[in-house]
Amino acid sequence: MVEADGAVPAAVSGGAQDDPPVVVGVGQVADAVRAGLGAPEASPVDPGGWPDGARRLVVVAPAGEFGAPTARTDAEQRARLALLGRRAGEAAVAAGIEHVVAVTSAAVHGATPGRDVIDDDDPVVRDEGPGFAGDLVAFEDALGEALGAVPLAVVRPAVVVGPGVDTVLTRHFEAPRLLTVRGGGRTWQLVHVEDVVSAVRVALDRGLVGGLTAGPLRDGEPDALDSETVAAAAGMRTVQLPPATAFGAAERLHRVGVLPSPANDLAFVVHPWSVSARRLHDAGWSPAWSGAAALEVLLAEVRGRVGVGGRRFGGRDAAAIGAAGAAVAVLGTAAVWRQARSRRP
Repeated sequence: MVEADGAVPAAVSGGAQDDPPVVVGVGQVADAVRAGLGAPEASPVDPGGWPDGARRLVVVAPAGEFGAPTARTDAEQRARLALLGRRAGEAAVAAGIEHVVAVTSAAVHGATPGRDVIDDDDPVVRDEGPGFAGDLVAFEDALGEALGAVPLAVVRPAVVVGPGVDTVLTRHFEAPRLLTVRGGGRTWQLVHVEDVVSAVRVALDRGLVGGLTAGPLRDGEPDALDSETVAAAAGMRTVQLPPATAFGAAERLHRVGVLPSPANDLAFVVHPWSVSARRLHDAGWSPAWSGAAALEVLLAEVRGRVGVGGRRFGGRDAAAIGAAGAAVAVLGTAAVWRQARSRRP
């Protein structure tokens, strides 16, 4: 486990900087980490295919990524992520790995109205219902339990953006309007995937262990952009809904398959969860991308796409949604939900 009686050592000795790590995981972030560290693709199950003498392992869990393998139900998806963590941990022990770095998301710490800046030592939320954050907690727990005494660091980035990165969070910017909720006070701390790779490299080379939040800073504070600044840069208008309306509609629409993400995922696009990145910055990590520069990359990625709640639309559907605006798009899908209910036996 990452947290043990609230005490986490700062590092382990003997970081093997000259030995390339083994990188396992699927998804866009895993591919970027593998390419950035010059590591070959490896199986999380069979360490027999890992390079001889490998001493370090990086395990990347897909954090709400589209394109990564998914299960048919929310419960099966959580079990899939837990299985990935357990198998990777067991393989690491069998191969004699001396240091493991996992990559998940700072979303495991939760997002709530008025959320304070997340520090590395803050607890994770283990009572979440369906959603990618709870899946990642299950992954972290299973990996830590399987590793036992093997030193483990968990890099937990803020919202990851970059070429090809496609998640439930980045798709929020494909909507015709930027959704906010009353009392949300959302700020956006964006971290480029290249900086996630460099954070992993620092964790490996410095032998860091424990929780490591990752995000750019400005004058010692999270480099976070408010919703108005983000909307202006994106050329979008904001639309504000009561929390009960937004979360209630999202829950019902996910239940009937209209929206791909559970309602709990909505919290991470309407509530703040910026991070301090204290340990990584103290260890010498310095992101190359500012929040504003990362936003430009994100907007370039989503330009020309239209979607609501993670569901993409094209052709006449996209034009209709664009004309109606996000409020109508979100609330109007209630008609789809009613039709789905009427078709039930």
